[in-house]
Amino acid sequence: MNGFSSRWLVTSVLCILSLCDSARCATASQLRPVGSEPDLFVWTDTCNVYVLRAGDAAILIDLGDGSVLDHLGEIGVRRVEWALFTHHHREQCQGVAKLQSWKPQIAAPEAERALFEDPMRFRKAKPSLGDAHTVYGASYVRPPIEPIRLDRTFIDLDAFTWRGRELRCLDTKGNSPGGMSYLLQRDGRWLAFSGDLLLDGARMHTWFDTEWDYGFAKGLYELANSTSMLQSCEPTVLLPSHGPTIERPAAQLQAYQQKLRTLAKLYVRGYAIDTFGGADQDTVSKPTTIPHVWRVTEHLYKFKRRDFWPNFAILIADSGRALVFDCGLIGRDLLESTLKAMQEQLGLKAIDAVLISHMHGDHFLDVPYLREKWGTQVWTLKDVAGPCEHPERYDYAAMIPAYGDGFDSLHVDRVFERGEKFEWEGYAFTVDWMPGQTEFGCCVSGRIDGKLIAFTGDNLFGNSSDPQQSGHEAVVARNSAIFEEGYIEGADLLRRLQPDLMVGGHSWVMDRPSQMIERFAAWAREIRDGYQSLSAEEDYRIMFDPYWVRAEPYRVLVKAGQTAEAMLHVRNFLPRTQSHSIRMCAPQGIDVEPAIVEGMIAPQSAESAPLRLSVAPNLKPGVYLVAFDVTLDGKRYGQWFDVIVSVEP
Repeated sequence: MNGFSSRWLVTSVLCILSLCDSARCATASQLRPVGSEPDLFVWTDTCNVYVLRAGDAAILIDLGDGSVLDHLGEIGVRRVEWALFTHHHREQCQGVAKLQSWKPQIAAPEAERALFEDPMRFRKAKPSLGDAHTVYGASYVRPPIEPIRLDRTFIDLDAFTWRGRELRCLDTKGNSPGGMSYLLQRDGRWLAFSGDLLLDGARMHTWFDTEWDYGFAKGLYELANSTSMLQSCEPTVLLPSHGPTIERPAAQLQAYQQKLRTLAKLYVRGYAIDTFGGADQDTVSKPTTIPHVWRVTEHLYKFKRRDFWPNFAILIADSGRALVFDCGLIGRDLLESTLKAMQEQLGLKAIDAVLISHMHGDHFLDVPYLREKWGTQVWTLKDVAGPCEHPERYDYAAMIPAYGDGFDSLHVDRVFERGEKFEWEGYAFTVDWMPGQTEFGCCVSGRIDGKLIAFTGDNLFGNSSDPQQSGHEAVVARNSAIFEEGYIEGADLLRRLQPDLMVGGHSWVMDRPSQMIERFAAWAREIRDGYQSLSAEEDYRIMFDPYWVRAEPYRVLVKAGQTAEAMLHVRNFLPRTQSHSIRMCAPQGIDVEPAIVEGMIAPQSAESAPLRLSVAPNLKPGVYLVAFDVTLDGKRYGQWFDVIVSVEP
């Protein structure tokens, strides 16, 4: 990425906690009546804030940046008695400090109590695979940067009565793990304050908030189920957290469910995972005299046994020297005994290098053993090396520290450029960038025993002769996996390469895969179009990708009283120049300079700017959040993105 240079204006302005200047943020907004409702108004800043009035008192449903509070007098409101949150996302509640002088009671879904009251529980300096609300260690929740104490919480079907008005609480999780809609009955009809369940046009607010697992669609199913429940209530008006009011929403609720069902069919893996996967895993290789070791070709071997999915393939040259392709999920004892047997029975003499297919830790968990016992080097593509060597700089799924296996990074001895060729023991190989499951992946291909073999990592698996299988692996936004730099690019590489045999991760072998590759390529474009049809954004990547504004490193380590540096990266997906304004919002005790980054980014490009984070000498050691409050082409998104500051003693 290039520096901001003259195209970017960097302005230093103080940001007090998470608040932005209300005059600046609300210049394009005003309190507007909702339909013909005499005591219901909406204000828009980082979200829609609904004001339900009774005399000079009011309740707020969501808060946004808090600028609505400066305008309540315009409709005769002098007291805010309650603030009800539909869900925890920062753009719903980032102005909570401005509520202090109004002294309202605050309520939210019980399922999200901890996200409001103990937000830092969900941001860790060193995450683990099984952490709550994460996709293999990468958090999918966006809690506030400081705790918000709740006076009351709601569960499904609770009733909340205020000044003669009753709100019915409906569990509508999906875009948030405890999202809730509040239904207000007026004149025999229901008005539904529906949070981020859906937007006008049967559109999705954000995908990355709905991605709750590693490609198994739990959040997607919950979103559809919640939509169905709300549809059953037959609301006459939907009042979403973003975008316009939806009148007579029945058709949109139905259309949205159908879109979600269509996406789910494309989304869940394109092979027989958890069913016939063991039968499809490998019908090519043949057993050897060594238990667990099967021969793929005369010189190429892999592990195989029932329900065994390690990452390991080994090419043994006539000289006895070997290359290994990935090495993980095996275990030291089995790997040691197997390699000893290969020495005795297959003539193995040395393991020169292990080639790493992509950034995920399970593909190199056993590499330290190879280094220690065999002096093996680590080789990989330059794109892959960064997250392997410096995982703390990134907020991606399944990175090596999350495995808790005793090492937190992997040194790479040899780095290849995209398309670079190398020769080894008479074999010629090419290392290509092959994104798909993750941006940080590669394909190593070469002719072995008369076949063009491609080592493809975790991009596609399956029975290549089954016309029902497209072969795609998990779709995970937190792998950095937008389709144009992911599965579409990877599929097109394979179409050009046309391998005779593909050796994938987790012991998969796919013979004569050309037709599967075509299905894979068609699927990649179809699911991309599916996301675009659901997106309320001009380009689906804005709602899909959690990294179009990001800090590097993502986890900043700094001592109290000292400063640290980071880079802010901002991306424009659109085919035209785009303006950005990004405000740094930090908790008390942390200052960020510059406090605002503004400028223009050329079409389909990215820019970077340095940040300096200063920590007060008396700030208690621990983990803190700094949020980035984003405005894009004049549209206010709020605190979508963040950086972790880990303060050491």
